[in-house]
Amino acid sequence: MSGPLAGISVLELVQKGPGAFATMMLADMGADVIKVETPARTGESGSGGSAVDGNARAQAANVANRGKRSIVLDLKDPDGQAVLHKLSKEAAVLVEGFRPGVTAKLAADYPTLRELNSSLVYCSLSGFGQDGPYRNLPGHDINYIGMAGVLNLVGQLDGPPVVPPNLIADYGGAALHAVSGIMMALFVRERSGKGQYVDISYLDSSLALMSATRAIRDYLADGSDTERGSGTLGGSFPYYTVYDTRDGKYVTVACIEPWLWKNLCNALQRPDLIEAGMRAGPDSAVVSERQAWCRDQLAQVFRSRDRDEWFELLKTANVCVGKVNNLPEVFADPQLRARGMILPLQHPELGEVLQVGIAIKLSETPGQVRGFAPWKGEHSDEILASLGYGREDIAALRARQVI
Repeated sequence: MSGPLAGISVLELVQKGPGAFATMMLADMGADVIKVETPARTGESGSGGSAVDGNARAQAANVANRGKRSIVLDLKDPDGQAVLHKLSKEAAVLVEGFRPGVTAKLAADYPTLRELNSSLVYCSLSGFGQDGPYRNLPGHDINYIGMAGVLNLVGQLDGPPVVPPNLIADYGGAALHAVSGIMMALFVRERSGKGQYVDISYLDSSLALMSATRAIRDYLADGSDTERGSGTLGGSFPYYTVYDTRDGKYVTVACIEPWLWKNLCNALQRPDLIEAGMRAGPDSAVVSERQAWCRDQLAQVFRSRDRDEWFELLKTANVCVGKVNNLPEVFADPQLRARGMILPLQHPELGEVLQVGIAIKLSETPGQVRGFAPWKGEHSDEILASLGYGREDIAALRARQVI
């Protein structure tokens, strides 16, 4: 059974994780992803190393590059550009992650490649997008989520912003928006035969995610600015927060609805807290003294047992409860294993190696992890031969460090 993107060829010109994660999702769904990498002498490698001096286990764990093929090309060299042009004539999608204007210097920009392949879907991921006053600024996740208003909401009341992992702008934002944009453009191409340009900004994507929050809704409705740590989901209320337990671990509680909060209080044998913890009204954003007292009471209760004891008790009481897992606990979790999200694969040298599974479950054309991350340039000869390059031609390119 082939994946839904079988027959779709993708060129990847990225050196950072989010772009590689986007093309990994395409590879998992059956696309043939060719990772175009720079020679070592020109800087950073996106693949993780060479077979000569690389760490095989680290390479096998390089999830974002799994199931791809790798070719080394010096795109500053006209002969390297010529190889890319041949590849782009056959490609359905190209994904690049350079700053705006860089690909034009490499003869790898959309106007150039569109002349060679009018059906090409060309996706650019950049910090601030291809236009606007910030287009040339460098940045990373923390910069984008700060500017999009996300970081201002993460943390406790009267405390500084808390820096989360780079999942918001990088992966939940840019990478997943890139995959969505590419799939939409491919859908249009099926009807029109024409490709198009997909412009993805890390900052834009972060604000787009924010648009689903109560904070944005309240601001657009009446101009109110949500304070960090306030609001139903800010972590200050007793019914939506984290509690520490006797063994020094943590449980998460998310009993926003009144009946779920009632179930929690009854399960903890503290029915006296039901009224104390409820919101004054649906728009109440500030914790009352009574609610703060209620949270302190629950904190004492949760410290009376270990985390896993609480989870086993509360998961049968119709309560929104979860464990704060470390990574070994994540990979041992029975729910994630049952869903195929902890996936054992056989490596030719290392034996069984775990991978993170595929979150999108399709009933008729499911995705599949089709292999481990390639060594840098592992498929250069194979790909060049498929383009008509002979052994002497390939040897000449390698001698000049074009590949």
